Order: sequence, then structure tokens, then C-alpha cells
Amino acid sequence: MIDYKELAVKGVKKLNPYIPGKPISELEREMGISNIIKLASNENPLGSSPVAMKAMADTLNEIELYPDGNGFELKKVLAAKHNVDMDQITLGNGSNDVLVLLTEAFLDTTQNAVYSQYCFAVYPIAIQAVGATHKQIPAKGWDTDSPLGHDLDAMLAAIDEDTRLVFVANPNNPTGNHLSEAELKGFIAKIPEHVIVIVDEAYLEYSSIEEQVDASAWLPEFPNLVVTRTFSKAYGLAGLRVGYALSNPDIANVINRIRQPFNVNSLALIAAEHAVSDIEFLERSLLENSMGMKILENTCGNLGLRYVPSKGNFLLIDFEKDASNIYMDLLKSGIITRPVANYGLTDCLRITIGTQQQMQRLDKMMEKVCG
Repeated sequence: MIDYKELAVKGVKKLNPYIPGKPISELEREMGISNIIKLASNENPLGSSPVAMKAMADTLNEIELYPDGNGFELKKVLAAKHNVDMDQITLGNGSNDVLVLLTEAFLDTTQNAVYSQYCFAVYPIAIQAVGATHKQIPAKGWDTDSPLGHDLDAMLAAIDEDTRLVFVANPNNPTGNHLSEAELKGFIAKIPEHVIVIVDEAYLEYSSIEEQVDASAWLPEFPNLVVTRTFSKAYGLAGLRVGYALSNPDIANVINRIRQPFNVNSLALIAAEHAVSDIEFLERSLLENSMGMKILENTCGNLGLRYVPSKGNFLLIDFEKDASNIYMDLLKSGIITRPVANYGLTDCLRITIGTQQQMQRLDKMMEKVCG
């Protein structure tokens, strides 16, 4: 029998599939548990914007029609939000989609891309899938000013004439680290013009207004800058899969040459368009996250557990021993968290911030399994 894996292209042969957080329905099937809370995938515990939900409902009677392949109305709203022209926007099936498009458009087997050790798992997957060389730069240590954060100097030193892409998430997933404006802008300014720097801002909305570092404001200054955003996190539209990239028009033109037609569906387009205007929902999401974060940080303090200070909607917690048993104990209690052993962080779990009620339930269970 033919081994079809051997027919795959070289980069794909060595890949392992991305493993998402365990779905609630799967835990129900496996253990017969009810009253489950999922704190594994950084979803918004408040759900979705009611304004977006109503807009989707009003669109259902046109579901037999193809979506607007250009996403005109959503682009118009995003252009106003970011003070850019519409031809600087590329829409994607989640920001994940535009990240993959960037690797497909700008990398080949003779080139390389640079990223930090503890980064979003899609970066190395997308790089390897196109057969490019990936340069994973060791992150800072636990006992530094930015535990497990980007070593920007080392990342700069790794860039050579064959480098085409550099990935920086701010805030970073799965660690939650946050670069200041001076750190990030200074880093971008030192990157050669033949290298495209991608700043992934999937979690930016969870930082307070005072702390937010919006790299999209620097697009006029840096033609090699691409900023990616998503509606999956603070906006609560993860199930619809809609995100976007902001760049100079030339880069957007290249990405759009390989972007699949209708890659964002009609419901996603209309929901995202209206979600942008629902500032009240976004503010409630930020407040709920802030209060839930304090509960979890206090839990860690009471149990003597160290964690990475986070500007996202999750906390990376170090249990200083193999965390798989703690993960299973929490799972049996109906609480789904996220193991991060695939990052080499076998002693850690990444826990999404839920509602205050959910975090109080987690606090009690962590006292039982860790106390």
C-alpha cells in the first residue's frame, strides 16, 4: 500500500497537526460530565456582541447568495477605525488565514523566517509547510524583566539576507508578554527593508487603552510592516473566523493574489462590521477580563505559583512539576484548561480568563489539586 505521507511535499512531511483546546462536547462524551467550563482557547466568556448577533440574524434570508468577495462594507469600517485606505486591508478566515497567506506569498525553500521560542504555534507550521527555514530564537528566562518574552536583540542578530519574515505577537500567546511602544517600535526601525515584520495583535483589545501599543499607527513610517488583528478574542466571534491584515498597498496586493475568493463568509462579514461599533460590549469584555485576571492572580499568589504577567485574556502558570496530572484533575472536575507541553513547557498550563463566577470555581478546584 502506498504511504501517502511520503507523497507530501518535504515541509509537510515533518509537520504535526495543530491541536486546539478540548471542546466541551468532547469532554461530555468522554467522561459524561455536565456543567463544564472551558478555559482553554482564550474565547470571550461574555459571548458575542448583541449588535453583531442581530445583524447576523437580519442577514440569514440572503444566505443562498455568495458573500461580497471584496468585503467592501467591513473594509470601509476598518479603514475608518485604523485611519488607513481600503486597499491596505486584507481580510482573512481569522487572522490565522492571513498569517498563512503571508508565508505563502513571501517565503520559499531558499528563505527563512524569524520568531521567538514561545510563539503562536501557527507561525512555525506555516513556515515549514512552504519549505522555508524557520529560525526559532530562544526566549528570555523566567528570572528576567520579561519572563519567557521576546529577546529582540537576538531576533535582530538572526536576520540575514535570506530572511523575509519576522513574527512578533504583542501581547504574545501563549505567554501573555507585552512589549512597550519604545521596545517594539525601536525593534521595527532596525529591521532591514527587505524583511517584512508581522506584528500579531490578536489580543491587543485586552490591554487597557493606556497600555495598548497599536502598531497600525506606524504603517506610514514602515513600509515593511504588517499588522494582523482578529475578531475571535475580545469581539467574541471565534466561531465565525474573521480577521484581517493592515499593510502598505503593495503588500496587500501581493497577498490578495493568493487569497481564496469568498474566504470570509457573509455572516462573518456582517457580524464583524457591526461588532466594531459596539464599544459598550468591548468595554464590558475588558472589565470582566480584568476582574477575572485578579482572581486568578490571587489564586496563584495564595498557592505560591509563579506566572507570566499577562496583557491578554489568559495566564501561563508554572506548577514547577509535570502539569499533566493537574490538567487531568481539573478536567475531571469539569474545567478545561490548556496544556502547553507542545511548547516544551511541560510544567505549565495556560488558563483562559472566564467570568468571575467561573474563576471562583477554578480557585476552589486549584486549592484542592494544588494545595
